[in-house]
This record gives sequence, C-alpha cells and structure tokens, in this order.
Amino acid sequence: MDTQNVSKALAGGTCLMGNEQCLKLEKTAIKIQSWWRGNMVRRTLLHAALRAWVIQCWWRSMQAKMLEQRRRLALRLYTCQEWAVVKVQAQVRMWQARRRFLQARQAACIIQSHWRWHASQTRGLIRGHYEVRASRLELDIEILMT
Repeated sequence: MDTQNVSKALAGGTCLMGNEQCLKLEKTAIKIQSWWRGNMVRRTLLHAALRAWVIQCWWRSMQAKMLEQRRRLALRLYTCQEWAVVKVQAQVRMWQARRRFLQARQAACIIQSHWRWHASQTRGLIRGHYEVRASRLELDIEILMT
C-alpha cells in the first residue's frame, strides 16, 4: 500500500489492512507528526530567541549611547560651572587690585597735598611739575623743579 492510500484510509477512518497494522500505521503517523511539530516548535523558539537577542543587543547599545550622552552633558555642565567660578574669581581679584590702587592713589594725593601745604608754609611756593606713577601697587612720586 502506498502513502496516498494510507493517508486516505487514515483520514476517512477506514483501514484496508488489518486492525493491528492500522494501529501501527497510526502510531507511526502520530510519532512522525509529533516529531515534525517538535521541530517546528524548536525552530520557532530558536527564531524567537534570536529576535530577543537582537533586541537585547540593540537595547544595550542604546543604553550605552544614553550613558555617553549623559556623561558628556555632565562634563559640559561641569566645565561651564568651572568657567563661571574662574570668571567670578577674576572679577574679585580685579576689584581687590583696583581697590588697593585707589587706596594708594588717595594716600599719594593726601601726601602730596600735605607736602605742598608744608612747602608753601616753610619755603614759599614750589614751582615744578608733579607726576604720580603707580605700577604694581608701588607708588613713585617725582618732583621736578624747573
């Protein structure tokens, strides 16, 4: 008996052979069908596992990219804050230097005015050219007599 007749006989529920042979054929067909279904299930599970693995790899790469972006953003914020601190420090140092310069200039003006008053009281008026030069908070006073 060929396979077409066997499949027709099994499908129709009639068996042309003996009862034992039909049972053997049916058991064999069930075994083949279960083997085939097992292969199909294993193949489907393998494909699903491979797809899950691809998705996991993609997700890990996305997490790495997001982590790198967060790290760069944190570094950028840190550098901005550092520059702001440096600028504030520079402004404070400039303000301190200017204040010291203005104090030194005011002291020089007071000294000059007292000197002029003293010179005018003791020796008369002093004719000349007065220059005040300040550099690095050092004060040089030159009195040039003509």
